[in-house]
Amino acid sequence: MSTPLLPPELADQPFLPVVVGGHVGAYSLVRAFHEGYGVRSVVVASVGTWVTDHSSVLELLPCRDAVDPEVLLATLEEALGATTLPKLLLATSDSLVETVVALRGRLGADWRIPYVGTGPLERATRKHTFDEVARAAGVSVPATRSLDLADPASVEVEPGFGYPLVVKPTTPAAWAAVSFEGQSKVHTVRSHAELSALLRHIRDAGYHDELVVQDLIPGDDTGMRILTCYCDRSSRVRFAAYGRTLLEEHSPGLLGVPAGILTGRDGETVAQAGRILAELGWVGYANFDLKYDPRDGSTKFFELNPRLGRSNYYVTGTGHNAVRYYVQEWVEDALPDGDDLVETTEETVYSIVPVRTLRWALRPHPELWSQVRRVIDAGGLRNPLHYRAERDPRRWAKVLAGGLSYDRKFHRYYDPQAAARSAG
Repeated sequence: MSTPLLPPELADQPFLPVVVGGHVGAYSLVRAFHEGYGVRSVVVASVGTWVTDHSSVLELLPCRDAVDPEVLLATLEEALGATTLPKLLLATSDSLVETVVALRGRLGADWRIPYVGTGPLERATRKHTFDEVARAAGVSVPATRSLDLADPASVEVEPGFGYPLVVKPTTPAAWAAVSFEGQSKVHTVRSHAELSALLRHIRDAGYHDELVVQDLIPGDDTGMRILTCYCDRSSRVRFAAYGRTLLEEHSPGLLGVPAGILTGRDGETVAQAGRILAELGWVGYANFDLKYDPRDGSTKFFELNPRLGRSNYYVTGTGHNAVRYYVQEWVEDALPDGDDLVETTEETVYSIVPVRTLRWALRPHPELWSQVRRVIDAGGLRNPLHYRAERDPRRWAKVLAGGLSYDRKFHRYYDPQAAARSAG
């Protein structure tokens, strides 16, 4: 079956954003392009979801397997090959970034791929090599050990530091290719016996790449921090947006994704991130996961996501449209000269959950809730899905139902009081 042709009016835009992936992060990018430039985007995904359904600011382009470079290439060429206007190709997951980067040089000159090259990309996104880069830059990271599951003996290795600890894959595409009961983005284990059983389970499922085991820093969701930086093509950091996580996703497939963020500023953390990015020779956006460690008062860097994260609207919501740097540098070739670093300063609350869910989640932290409520009362609430340019009542019905679903999901998977007690 051939790919449906896209509406001809998209060819009349000054440029065309093409966003691969159909979740909230993809819609957040679509909204940012529409807010900032009045353009509609193409969203490449296997199926439509309630996040993309009945939207007036995007066109869905079906693709049966966007992670496969050959399949994605064929889909893009068939649907958009005759469109000569500049096309900005963006990915919404680490594995999709790898796919998009693999297409560099295989698409026409009218395609813009605003990501770093393969070498720095692999160093940054493999958690064991990220740890090496961060240490070389003099940046604090959790105690970490790498395990190669290609070696059957690795399932019995002791990490060399205490429990509890967390286990994470280092190869996103390989992790996405396997499936086993209880699979999650991050696994927490509390004993050597539990660790060995988990490693054996992962290996038996077919994942034979690197894993990292890492010290579990005490603290609940509110100890997490997020930082997004943009580097130009000369690897200069031009922009930074910092925030404190209020609530993370807790369903297995999305564990650790921020669902609520209080934006702010932390110059020291930005400076540390700058050293990591200089060490890598980074280009484009980098999204850092961090956590405050109450044991020594430091903020430790966990990982670098080579893209705008799923919660990227926390950036745009501060008044600094996240896609502006993409357009200025990669479409208009007009990024202002200079070494000035722009940092967001406005306090806002990014949230994809209802306010009542935030209030419930922050019950163990009344002072933090008081601060969040003050920002919300002052008009600072930002939900990327609540976009007034959308007029279709069917869409708004789904968005409102989605909010109720989020509320039920958090009550199912998360107990804030227990998390706070466990965090000490």
